[in-house]
Amino acid sequence: MEKFAFIIHPLDVKDVARKFPFTRYLPERVVENAFRLLPPVKVSHISGVRTPHGEAEGWFVACPLTARQMLALPREFVLQRIIQAGKVAEKLGAGVVGLGAFTSVVGDAGITVAKNLNIAVTTGNSYTVATAIEGTRQAARLMGYDLRRIHVVVLGATGSIGKVCARLLAGDVGKMTLVARDRSRLESVASQILYESGLAVRVTSDVKQAVRTAEVVIAVTSAVDTIIGPEDLMPGAVVCDVSRPRNVSRQVAEQRDDVLVIEGGVVEVPGPVEFNFNFGFPPRTAYACMSETMLLALEGRYENFSLGRDITIRQVTEISALAKKHGFKLAGFRSFERAVQPEEIARIKARASRRQEALKAELPRVAP
Repeated sequence: MEKFAFIIHPLDVKDVARKFPFTRYLPERVVENAFRLLPPVKVSHISGVRTPHGEAEGWFVACPLTARQMLALPREFVLQRIIQAGKVAEKLGAGVVGLGAFTSVVGDAGITVAKNLNIAVTTGNSYTVATAIEGTRQAARLMGYDLRRIHVVVLGATGSIGKVCARLLAGDVGKMTLVARDRSRLESVASQILYESGLAVRVTSDVKQAVRTAEVVIAVTSAVDTIIGPEDLMPGAVVCDVSRPRNVSRQVAEQRDDVLVIEGGVVEVPGPVEFNFNFGFPPRTAYACMSETMLLALEGRYENFSLGRDITIRQVTEISALAKKHGFKLAGFRSFERAVQPEEIARIKARASRRQEALKAELPRVAP
């Protein structure tokens, strides 16, 4: 049987409290300082990953640092803890280990971790891109959009993930704007897209202006702070936030019930899989990055994959083909760590339609 592991960590102190309820009564800094002293540990055994082409088992390994600590503590310290978690995976017998959440963001996106382990490493970013694009297409369709007739904005379009997302969508959209800080690199990406798809895209460094008229936004920047707030989006906007840290402020979820923010797709894992750990997903479903790790194990491909800042269309296409072969498929959406059901999307669509009509009705009164 093939074997894999996946490194997880608490996003914040509230996640720690799920495992250790007493910590909810303690100051956050006290909890964080205490947990940073703990070594990485195995938290659960994963069984039942079974397809007509193979079977695998694995483990969740916890790196006890919160997202805030991952970004604030010295990079060398954080990388060493991630490597220690990888060593736990090695001892468990895993042939490949996936880097979850912020463990795939710190440093050079897995390259240093891979150099210090004797097993294969992946960030899972290739399948994350594939499901983000698929999820965006599905979400746009559920919101009533035809991609050929709407404005799509890609934030962080000069990065490896953003560039791949833009290139994959360019052949299907009517209007596209690429956003990043470096104008010359933006124009280079725009030229590549024009050559590949024939689509002439706009480029800008003004995030606010770009998203204001966008029906669909894909956010994949490396910004440390959020860059999209409640006031920035039009009613009915669909935002796929692939970035970690997030590009979209949580205030959007709290204040805008007429927009749809998704993290990408929820993947249905084939077989009677048991994760034996509650990470907030429906049964037998997982993040795309977890699923990429399982796919590589099922194929017996114990080789580094999706490392560094350069994700290629070839990698996205290849992992998508493996997912189809083994029966992994998109099963739903996530938004700010919770599942979003089709019924909720229908309500968002209805509210957006009402507000769009209200805005149109107000135009004659404010026009000069």
